[in-house]
Amino acid sequence: MSAEEIAAAYDDLADRLARWRRLDRLFAGRYRGRQFGEAAGRVLDVACGTGRNFRYLREATAVVGIDISANVLDHARDELDRLSQDGAVHRMDAQALAFPDDSFDTVVSSFSTCTFPDPVGAIEEMARVCAPDGRVLLLEHSRSDVAPIARLQDWRAEPHYEEIGCRVNHEPLETVRQADVTVEDAEGALLGLLTTIELSPK
Repeated sequence: MSAEEIAAAYDDLADRLARWRRLDRLFAGRYRGRQFGEAAGRVLDVACGTGRNFRYLREATAVVGIDISANVLDHARDELDRLSQDGAVHRMDAQALAFPDDSFDTVVSSFSTCTFPDPVGAIEEMARVCAPDGRVLLLEHSRSDVAPIARLQDWRAEPHYEEIGCRVNHEPLETVRQADVTVEDAEGALLGLLTTIELSPK
């Protein structure tokens, strides 16, 4: 799917995703908190969606969220207001970030590399706009370590991608290793269904 096709899919999903906020906290909240709780300084949230990471960015001095879908950004703005958080959101393609080099102290992104048409390019863009001594923090879903679950993911992969442009059985660490970045840390969780990754710009 192209970036604009993915934008259209998430425009249609935006209200449903916003309604799933509480469910997301139950499922992913602890992992978002662990991965993003120490994101400091000026923080960029790439593919921020409805703003589900914002509440966990407690150490940020300012938050900037970008997403390709205008409709999910409407919910992200509401989330910034609800949290009384200093920040802004912008419609932007993660594969061509409209920021100068070294613009942010920390870059975060969750459950996003599975949707980018060019995930390696998007990761390298995250590294480009991150300060040389900063961090890029990712929280991704991934193909399970448990064979029956992995087979189910493989079975659902094509229709799921055609519906919302998400590669449900992707391997984020393999993608990251193709990018011109340094992997500082990576860890699996929840039967391998989640992967946390810390990168530093080269």
